[in-house]
Amino acid sequence: MSSPDWGYDGDNGPEQWGKLYPIANGNNQSPINIKTSETKHDTSLKPISVSYNPATAKEIVNVGHSFHVNFEDNDNRSVLKGGPLSGSYRLRQFHFHWGITDDYGSEHLVDGVKYSAEFHIVHWNSAKYSSFAEAASQADGLAIIGVLMKVGPANPNLQKILDALKSVKTKGKSAPFTNFDPSVLLPSSLDYWTYFGSLTHPPLHESVIWIILKESISISSDQLAQFRSLLSNVEGGKEAPIKHNNRPPQPLKGRTVKASF
Repeated sequence: MSSPDWGYDGDNGPEQWGKLYPIANGNNQSPINIKTSETKHDTSLKPISVSYNPATAKEIVNVGHSFHVNFEDNDNRSVLKGGPLSGSYRLRQFHFHWGITDDYGSEHLVDGVKYSAEFHIVHWNSAKYSSFAEAASQADGLAIIGVLMKVGPANPNLQKILDALKSVKTKGKSAPFTNFDPSVLLPSSLDYWTYFGSLTHPPLHESVIWIILKESISISSDQLAQFRSLLSNVEGGKEAPIKHNNRPPQPLKGRTVKASF
């Protein structure tokens, strides 16, 4: 069995990514620790507006280091607008990041505070590019909403996703996943921080306008355990649970983090 060229542990973990992906040491890497005292309130920032059509939900896939819920993105039925963006960005997929224990699984930190997990909703600039693949490496190609998750009461809006994990237990497995609107997982306040950064795993393209919501959502310890029960191996391989998939914070290198509030 060939191991992937990157992962989250030891010899192919985040500290080693720069050997294969030199951009790992670039000037605009994500995630970051958001220092609230150094953020700048920007009055020109608009509220973000999400309009997701549940009919565009398509499938859930185990990608080996996480799982993705993918959406039909050949038209503008599901889009993100406003905020720091000019034009509309099309919904492509969402996924989660989690940790080995409940006390740290988020990628972004706020004033050094670690959260239990993080939810990412990925969009691409369809006004300017013809596909996600084309947009993914362009400086204005992607916009990702990041939602911090805190251990607490079970989140009923996660149930449909957790139920579907059983059908994609091993790497490469996919199953239909339909009629779902990811905005049900957003917190009540859409106040946000925004900065320019990168994908948080290889190929680490510096192509992401990040929108990190200030308010977190809850997830229970049991729900987090279900994420960790997913396997990174293909069917029939030696069982290797995806215990964690969070990249540590990267240096800000002079970037400004703006606040909508």
